[in-house]
Amino acid sequence: MTSSSAGVIESKTQLVRGIGLRSATALNMIDMIGVGPFITIPLVISAMGGPQAMLGWILGAVLAACDGLVWAELGAAMPGSGGSYRYLKEIYGPKTLGRLVSFLFIWQLSFSAPLSIASGAIGFAQYLSFFWPNLQKIWFSHTATLKVPLLGPLQITAVAMPATVVAIAVCSLAAFLLYRRITAISKLSALLWIGVMGTIGWIIFTGVTHFNAHQAFDFPPGAFSFSRDFFRGLGAVMLIVSYDYWGYYNVCFLGDEVKDPEKTIPRALLFSIAAVACIYIVMNISILGVVPWRDLAQSGTSRGDLHVVSTFMERVYGSRAAGFASALVMWTAFASVFSLMLGYSRVPYAAALDGNYFRSFARVHPIHQIPYVSLLALAGVAILFCFLKLADLIAALVVIRIILQFLIQSIGVIVLRVRRPDLERPFRMWLYPLPAILAAGSFIFILLSRKGFLKEIRYAAVILMVGICVYCVRSWRRGEWPFKSRGETGSALPN
Repeated sequence: MTSSSAGVIESKTQLVRGIGLRSATALNMIDMIGVGPFITIPLVISAMGGPQAMLGWILGAVLAACDGLVWAELGAAMPGSGGSYRYLKEIYGPKTLGRLVSFLFIWQLSFSAPLSIASGAIGFAQYLSFFWPNLQKIWFSHTATLKVPLLGPLQITAVAMPATVVAIAVCSLAAFLLYRRITAISKLSALLWIGVMGTIGWIIFTGVTHFNAHQAFDFPPGAFSFSRDFFRGLGAVMLIVSYDYWGYYNVCFLGDEVKDPEKTIPRALLFSIAAVACIYIVMNISILGVVPWRDLAQSGTSRGDLHVVSTFMERVYGSRAAGFASALVMWTAFASVFSLMLGYSRVPYAAALDGNYFRSFARVHPIHQIPYVSLLALAGVAILFCFLKLADLIAALVVIRIILQFLIQSIGVIVLRVRRPDLERPFRMWLYPLPAILAAGSFIFILLSRKGFLKEIRYAAVILMVGICVYCVRSWRRGEWPFKSRGETGSALPN
């Protein structure tokens, strides 16, 4: 055994299997719920112009279930840190195309994961502005335009305000709390989960006990006329709802730290999806029964007026209850940032151990036994993304992730069945291959049905092209595929 391979084995054994089914489900749920549904309800209603937007939440649950079955099969068959990195590499060939595809997944994750973390931090700041509205006072705003050959203009808008400083502080605090052993993190996640479920429970109880059915189902004329505008609106809603549901796969990124992963991973996935789908649908209908959808739609057009739960509680109980509700949502937002940063920090680490990403990300802290370089790098990029607009951030995140991860993975689970029928699968997808086909079709619909969909696709295309260039340069220097035949191992040049 070479010294380098021994180092890899030693690094893999440093991670502790300390996450059971309860903790795994809790991590998934706080990742899924997070701050998303509390800040995106106005955006969803305004996208379709009425309570018919609830159709998006229902279809989003179906999509999450279908894609969750993809993750469940792959996660049980290949348990280990890294999630999609491991799956894509095995699906498309670990020594050939799979090496490029898995590298591109890690590459896009270097952008999409911090985008997701930053969205939670910005959501925290949105609700804090309920107490101090001046947090939304803009200090600086600038839009940069870059003309990309063949793709067209690429626009990025940066905004600085007091709320930005709050979001940066949230990212920094989450990184600080994660800088410790996984067993302590597991206990902290359970505590955060209690706060998340308490918040949700209070909202649902309030909505049910003050429910106005006529108001909740006050559909505008032509609400369900299946026109071009209807499907454009549905596509926009599905994009936002996908963002809200995502997180059910978080346990897959922590495979090396999960107890009995072949059983725990599928169960945590399916339990969290079922629970959160019920919560979302009931919670949204409850809010619509108290706050008129026209008020929600109007606030959805304003960047600084997305604290809908605060408005909801204020109408029922008054300003003190609204303030307490805002504090609970902020707790939930922080729990989401915490969970996202924990799960995603393990992915570049797994790729670096495998020699398919920059080797510094494979470093494990000698005392806390965590991939600290990966954690700190992720937190640093998330801090930079706190300067982006929330709506732009969500759209870019979803499109980048769909193109460079979810779509090729949902198709890939079918490819793997064909290529590796002998692979042991402790969990097999129900109704195969229908869920994978429905998931892939839904992702394509989200990408292409929205008005102005090319804007975010340009972001993904630029990230893809730059990632291919970086991969080719590294592979050429290291003598790896496609610059050497698949039978050759290549040299051990540094990253």
